[in-house]
Amino acid sequence: MTAAKLGSEVVVLEEHREVGLPSHCAGHISIKGLNKLGLRLPENVIENRISSAIFYSPSGHEFRVRFPSPVTYVIDRSMLDKYLAQRAEDAGARFILGTRVENLLIDRGTVCGVQLKNEKRLESRIVIDAEGCASTLLKQTGLQTFDKSLVVNAVNGEVEHADGLEEDTVEVYLGQKYAPGLYAWIIPKSDGSAKVGLATKSGNAREHLNHFLSTHPVARKKISFSEVKNLSFHLIPLGGPIPKTCMDNFLCVGDVASQVKPTTGGGVVMGLTCAKIAAETASEALRQNRTDEDFMLRYEERWRQDIGFDMAVMHQLRLMINRLSDKHLDRMINLCRDLGLNDDLQSVSDIDWQGRTMLRLIKSPGVWAGSLYVLLSSFVA
Repeated sequence: MTAAKLGSEVVVLEEHREVGLPSHCAGHISIKGLNKLGLRLPENVIENRISSAIFYSPSGHEFRVRFPSPVTYVIDRSMLDKYLAQRAEDAGARFILGTRVENLLIDRGTVCGVQLKNEKRLESRIVIDAEGCASTLLKQTGLQTFDKSLVVNAVNGEVEHADGLEEDTVEVYLGQKYAPGLYAWIIPKSDGSAKVGLATKSGNAREHLNHFLSTHPVARKKISFSEVKNLSFHLIPLGGPIPKTCMDNFLCVGDVASQVKPTTGGGVVMGLTCAKIAAETASEALRQNRTDEDFMLRYEERWRQDIGFDMAVMHQLRLMINRLSDKHLDRMINLCRDLGLNDDLQSVSDIDWQGRTMLRLIKSPGVWAGSLYVLLSSFVA
């Protein structure tokens, strides 16, 4: 969309026959992140507005954070993709659906286009790789892919009825017993249904979800009698951005570049932020006839300046949290509640740039105590 608005000729190659399908996203996105991107979503994209979150420990202890107004949307991710695609088309971009890119065209080490599944070749002065976790094209460039030791398998589904949910409250369930490597979630929609899912670094994600819904002391009372439908599966890279995201005539963005929050696995706002920078860089490169790596590095410098610090902080937090045992997670949740951290967190509505959020909260004794507990526990768990 941005590149087309800036006057570049843009062709989007989508392997599926319909934009937005299949959807592999739980669709929980920050309002402030969307505002920073200048996106005002139409009502048919928004499924709910969230003002509160409850974090549950493995044993069922809880810590609640409530904000004075909504901080996140529950969205229909498929409809979001369609909305963004329509805006891109309106700006002049051309979409070719049902067309899979098989290979990059590389001439003497320089990317010069793509080869499609039907062996058709499409030459291009710049290729922007947004293929997701598959990384098939990225590997052909020789650039390093994401950290495979910090990848989790996610499963998403929906239930028509859930008992005892608060309409404006998302529920997060921690614990190695249920979702080792990340967490499980229940996200209510305004029509009374809910999205459920989890991500795990080990075992079968579907089996973990069944175990979570049938045995967790809190979740099983809300979901156990509801059939989970529309299951989808996908990988989430949690290791932070890859070391290098560009070369001559080539940029990569989104999940393939691991531009995903290591703490939560959310990638929409970060991915769109980097995509906007990529589009601006590519358009300027074409105007100046400078598609060499030295010029393309402006993309990397800009996105790292924008989100690099926050990504680094979230990466360290992820490493520490992964070391916590379920016993330590129980204690951590109780400590957050006993220290009254809800009061400190009420003033924070920016859930994407978490490094800067930590700096703003650093004066709070409760945050200091909670952070120190996580740090020390991560070395003894």
